[in-house]
Amino acid sequence: MDIPRTLDESCAAGRALRDRTPRRAHEALSFPDRDPVAIIEEQNRDRLQDLVPLRIGRMLESPFAFYRGTAATMAHDLGHGPRSGVHVVACGDAHVSNFGLFASPERRVVFDLNDFDEAADAPWEWDVKRLATSMYVGGRDKGMSEAECFEAALLAVRGYREGLEMAYERSALDRFAYQVDTEAIEPLLRKEGREELRRTVRKARRRTSEQVVRKITTRAEDGRTRIVDQPPVTQHVDTARVEELIPLFEAYREPLRADVRLLLSQFELVDFVLRVVGVGSVGTRCYILLLEGPAGEPLVLQVKEASRSVLATYGGMPDALPAGLVPAGRVHAQGRRVVAAQRILQAHSDPFLGWIDIEMPERTGRPRVDFFWRQFRDMKGAVELDRLTTAQLSRYGELCGRVLARAHSQSPGARVARGYLGRSEVFDAAVARWARTYADVVEQDFAALEAAVASGRLPAERGA
Repeated sequence: MDIPRTLDESCAAGRALRDRTPRRAHEALSFPDRDPVAIIEEQNRDRLQDLVPLRIGRMLESPFAFYRGTAATMAHDLGHGPRSGVHVVACGDAHVSNFGLFASPERRVVFDLNDFDEAADAPWEWDVKRLATSMYVGGRDKGMSEAECFEAALLAVRGYREGLEMAYERSALDRFAYQVDTEAIEPLLRKEGREELRRTVRKARRRTSEQVVRKITTRAEDGRTRIVDQPPVTQHVDTARVEELIPLFEAYREPLRADVRLLLSQFELVDFVLRVVGVGSVGTRCYILLLEGPAGEPLVLQVKEASRSVLATYGGMPDALPAGLVPAGRVHAQGRRVVAAQRILQAHSDPFLGWIDIEMPERTGRPRVDFFWRQFRDMKGAVELDRLTTAQLSRYGELCGRVLARAHSQSPGARVARGYLGRSEVFDAAVARWARTYADVVEQDFAALEAAVASGRLPAERGA
């Protein structure tokens, strides 16, 4: 839809949308019959086949682990449900474990969304439903009662609604600059929650390139630093030599900001490995590159494959961000999409974010593959959900909802969404009920994957 220019007009347009799609309508869950295992198999076709069993094994750890790896299935299902008709730059995979801590360029530890592989132009409520359902599925995994799971989902949606309201109490410039650092989080938590946050921050501050290098490298006979193989998670590959990657590194560096480009010119690439990450990303081509500066100081970069967003592939959304954000007709479409979305949705993004495409002859059907680059584990940290009490998990979900609202508020469509939501809990309760029903679907799909492995339809490698 066309977004009205002013905030008042946008809010009025949002309220008018309730006539077409009432807020209570979001409780309805309806989609055609589909084989969830077939969707997983389809995604596996373009992945590194020797890592597919590891992906399946990680998804089988629990229904929540399965949920983390099935953004495609949920995008398919959301594509058949009610919609407000308002789009934003959406995360596409805004479950509760995709929020976390990382270092801002000023070396402050901030809290924000941290996964943008699936980001695209999509309905704002899809992200909210993904978050709310993660609270429900995660709550069940923790042994919470149905009433407690419902409350956790409800609070996450309320946090989003109230966060969007607060975002538009600020000017556009203030919304753009607003960030959530750890000092802002602490007042929202009770004493025991603050202690858990401080523990997580201390752990995150230790996760630097220097710490990574100490853990995963050794000194070779020729005196050069070399990453240690730990298959199947970390291993060298024979697809290229370090010397062959230097032109690719230079091509990545070229479009970066001048200061970052100059900084990287002082580093030399010394080693690289294939590195398995996450749950849903297992099997995609993901590498970590070790570089050393003039005094031997390390810098570790991650280079990760960027495929089409599941919102486009399975949800029917455009295969791009909104017009004007990524130049049309340019190469690196998927890498640019991920990088552009991260810069939009995060308050402070990694200065090393970049993109490139690479010729990979072993890849059938699509030999040129898009990649995006970023710093690896730069003070990155995640709240361990297993360590949170029921009350703490609910408060944490509410915080994630507020952070998601801040991210969406960078898109003009969010001001229409604000008017659509209003100040009542009608939408909150509808989505919490939707999340309860969809949590049942997740458990059924999880059982279907277990049956597929038991029958031999899919291979699984557990415990790696």
